[in-house]
Amino acid sequence: MADQITKSIHAIFIPLPLQGHLIPSVHLAIKLASKGFTITFINTESVHQSITNSSSSTNLFAEACKSGLDIRYATVSDGLPVTFDRSLNHDQYMECLYHVFSAHVDELVGSLVKHDPSIRCLIADSFYVWPLMISKKYKLVNVSFWTEPALVLNLYYHLDLLKKNGHYDPLDKFDVIDYMPGVGSGSIKPTDLMSYLQATNTNTIVHRIIHKALFEDAKSADIIICNTIQELEPHTISTLNQTQPFYAIGPIFPNDFTQELVSTNLWHALDCTRWLDNKPPGSVLYVSFGSYAHTSKHVLKEIACGLLQSGVTFVWALRPDLVSSSDTNALPIGFEDQVKDQGLIMPWCNQKAVISHPSTGGFLTHCGWNSILESIWCGVPLICYPLLTDQFTNRKLVVDDWKIGINLCDRNNLVDREEVTKKVKELMMQEKSNALRTQIKKVKTTLQDALASGGSSQRNLDEFISQVIVKTNQVK
Repeated sequence: MADQITKSIHAIFIPLPLQGHLIPSVHLAIKLASKGFTITFINTESVHQSITNSSSSTNLFAEACKSGLDIRYATVSDGLPVTFDRSLNHDQYMECLYHVFSAHVDELVGSLVKHDPSIRCLIADSFYVWPLMISKKYKLVNVSFWTEPALVLNLYYHLDLLKKNGHYDPLDKFDVIDYMPGVGSGSIKPTDLMSYLQATNTNTIVHRIIHKALFEDAKSADIIICNTIQELEPHTISTLNQTQPFYAIGPIFPNDFTQELVSTNLWHALDCTRWLDNKPPGSVLYVSFGSYAHTSKHVLKEIACGLLQSGVTFVWALRPDLVSSSDTNALPIGFEDQVKDQGLIMPWCNQKAVISHPSTGGFLTHCGWNSILESIWCGVPLICYPLLTDQFTNRKLVVDDWKIGINLCDRNNLVDREEVTKKVKELMMQEKSNALRTQIKKVKTTLQDALASGGSSQRNLDEFISQVIVKTNQVK
């Protein structure tokens, strides 16, 4: 009977059009469909084109649907031409998502609901500014999907406290923040806040989105689901649950970790498995700074020189627009020739395949949340170099709270080649890494237990589904 009830739930799922948000959204859509949901998954036309160009697949969920899952697929305009360079014109893109995108979503959702009255639920990324309006208009259960740690959402929730105490808008006090509810360690440093909360200029489009989406809109959601683990953030999750239903259902991975039923790559991913096969176990450092944030040529030069000096074998996924889409020559001249026997540099790769390979023994990362969860799952300790947004807070969890990684920079995030060499050797060659590897095995077990039958994430997912069933009946 429960399965039959679940099968009557038809949800529209709209991820944020960034790869770091798209990945867990796709996997969650498949997980919910396997539980009996009908899912209509909506990508922006721009993201859809990027994926189809990189994978030659026009129906993203075709393979998943072959197993009987009911996942439908649609696209919507984000308000800009598909050929518009969103990376180069970031603020203009964000303005469009804020002011224009909601009208396109409204039109599409209205059309879908009109032709299929069984649609009773909207699952949307928490960074959107329109879910409350859309869900009320079409009488849909409003589910907010938070793709980052619970701690980050909790900090956004308390912008008023930060502002009252001089730690935001503007940040003019640099003492430890010890008054914040839901911080597991009891306190947090201003430098561990998300980059947008450390900013001196808070009148940007991103700040307007944060205030509308997180400080106002997400607080009104019927339910929040989060890609985190109950046992890793218990105090924070308990605090959030006092405000509204909040379910930790992570890590949101496919049943087979390296399984790729649906392509989520916005660039063509190269395969370096054969190269890795020829390297000793645990000898390779994987380097990647993610799909979204940017850095400078100076930083990349210092990291490149530090890697060269370390002598450590590495794979570097260096996306072409890491500095800028108008300047794709990011590395020092001649560097690739210098390291041809030491490292492999490619524009993009299958990250899961690399970090799950026996040859990979460390990960130099920007501290994106997906990267952290994947690295823990594979038992690979981290060197942390946060660049943007939640990555600074994620670094705190990794280095200070869970003790499964080290900082790349000990001085105000300033990169120096000598320190890069030192930290790379420390992680890959020296005694200190043994403690990190022991600890990350323990945290890995926590993730595995959460996803096991009867584990916290499985229980929370079932409870979430039960709540959706109750609330969909209430809005009929």
